Amino acid sequence: MKMMGAEFEVSDEILGTFAPIIVYWVYSGIYLMFGSFDNYRLHSRKDEDEKNLVSKSTVVKGVLLQQTVQAVVAIILFAVTGSAVEAAKNQKTSIFVLICQFVTAMMVLDTWQYFMHRYMHHNKFLYRHIHSQHHRLVVPYAYGALYNHPLEGLILDTIGGALSFLVSGMSPRTSIFFFSFATIKTVDDHCGLWLPGNLFHILFSNNSAYHDVHHQLYGSKYNFSQPFFVMWDKILGTHMPYSLEHREGGGFEARPTKECKDD
Repeated sequence: MKMMGAEFEVSDEILGTFAPIIVYWVYSGIYLMFGSFDNYRLHSRKDEDEKNLVSKSTVVKGVLLQQTVQAVVAIILFAVTGSAVEAAKNQKTSIFVLICQFVTAMMVLDTWQYFMHRYMHHNKFLYRHIHSQHHRLVVPYAYGALYNHPLEGLILDTIGGALSFLVSGMSPRTSIFFFSFATIKTVDDHCGLWLPGNLFHILFSNNSAYHDVHHQLYGSKYNFSQPFFVMWDKILGTHMPYSLEHREGGGFEARPTKECKDD
């Protein structure tokens, strides 16, 4: 990139750190505009205003704090793994290897987040003092996807992301695409919309309706999986199937199709 006669190069490490943050706000902004389409909402705008227990300005501040922590950890991680990173840059990576790295990273992230997320629900202290902050959004919306207690953000998202990066062996350049994709998927899961033709809804069972069930009182001990697959929920008996019904007044509602039981 050239500027005022000088040539500047943005490193893969810098892009890997900040691209997902930029993607988060851009993609959330797109869904913010779609939020006016009442026929595609999973909850009414009235419910969003009345049921949520935290102001939108507080949500924005919380997300920015978490993203700051993520950026610091990413910079440290790239610095610590510097020699391995340089070696990866000098190697040509085949499409097959890239696919394997993506799938491995997805599995690692899903596994880490499922068990940490579930534990935060079942440990009363952790839920009351940490994870309940995220559930102040009874009606999720896109830019609230990363609204968490800072400690939860560090454990679930930041450490989970670091593990998926290290275990998969991906390069910083590959991580730009993986974490941007994971960010888009997470935002989509919290968007509170069911849009026709949404590829995430076609390709993934873990979607906005699936996660919306978890945010409701009847689903708080179900559908812990995030952000990609639902395998751990199905394997360990925490999967709650649902049906999408048209809501009176417009939009959809995800209704459980199995009886809830306390664990």
